[in-house]
Amino acid sequence: MQQTIQTLTTVRDYIRWGASRFAAAKLFHGHGTATALDDAAALVLHSLHLPYNLSESYFSAQLTLDERQTIIELINQRIDMRVPTAYLTHEAIFAGLAFYVDERVLVPRSPIAELIREQFSPWIEADQVHHVLDLCTGSACIAIACAYAFPDAQVDAVELSADALEVAKINVAKHEVEEQLSLYQSDLFSALPAEKYDLIVSNPPYVAIAEWEQLPAEFLAEPEMGFTGGESGLDLVIKILVDAAEYISEQGVLIIEVGSSAETLQAQFPEVPFYWLNFEQGGDGVFLLTADQVFTFNKLFKKALG
Repeated sequence: MQQTIQTLTTVRDYIRWGASRFAAAKLFHGHGTATALDDAAALVLHSLHLPYNLSESYFSAQLTLDERQTIIELINQRIDMRVPTAYLTHEAIFAGLAFYVDERVLVPRSPIAELIREQFSPWIEADQVHHVLDLCTGSACIAIACAYAFPDAQVDAVELSADALEVAKINVAKHEVEEQLSLYQSDLFSALPAEKYDLIVSNPPYVAIAEWEQLPAEFLAEPEMGFTGGESGLDLVIKILVDAAEYISEQGVLIIEVGSSAETLQAQFPEVPFYWLNFEQGGDGVFLLTADQVFTFNKLFKKALG
């Protein structure tokens, strides 16, 4: 390590060196960073307490010996432990906001962030959103981002995992949204008060067990409870679709991310007009249903059950 510390001196040196080491180690990058270079930059800049949009003029800045040692140790941990960088820095950026994360929650990375920044336009009118529900909130990143997007709306966030709720509480306090946002420990809708929501959004566990077992090590470092949705991956998604009819307002919309299970869901319910959303910044497997379509799904499902 001494030779590395003496040879590499600048911010640019350590980002380049980290990226090279990550590439050589064949790490997986998909937890808020897309490439080895992005991953190394996130780790280096965070360790230096610098913003991710740092001006390029600072990249030639000389680092202190302590700073160099800290970065080297973090880069070694990223390689040896095969965990997402966010678990080492305890920070993830979602919808332009910083969130605390650790191994109790999935690392925020949903394409739903793009929808939140656009206030879910054109599918809902922002001034008509009075009550928002986020199911399977995890770190509460979606719920908190919605609180920023709809400052006059009440936001309810639901999570079954007590561990994840502890992380959510940290983020609610961090963003000072305690008066606007309520956390519930609940198995989906079961512990919620009677309420009608203008927006129901969810990034639930949707990965089939067999698929989860084949994921890279970085994914397996995250809590399985946040990933797997039964043999098909759709156990929780179907429960949400069925029960949402009781909680969605007449003008409301339901938005759910199902990722790699999108094709399975569409094949299982071919008569349902899932509207699959497109994203300019990448991502797929997110559908939208209007309240009327949610009511129709509920009727079809109950009819199929006899």
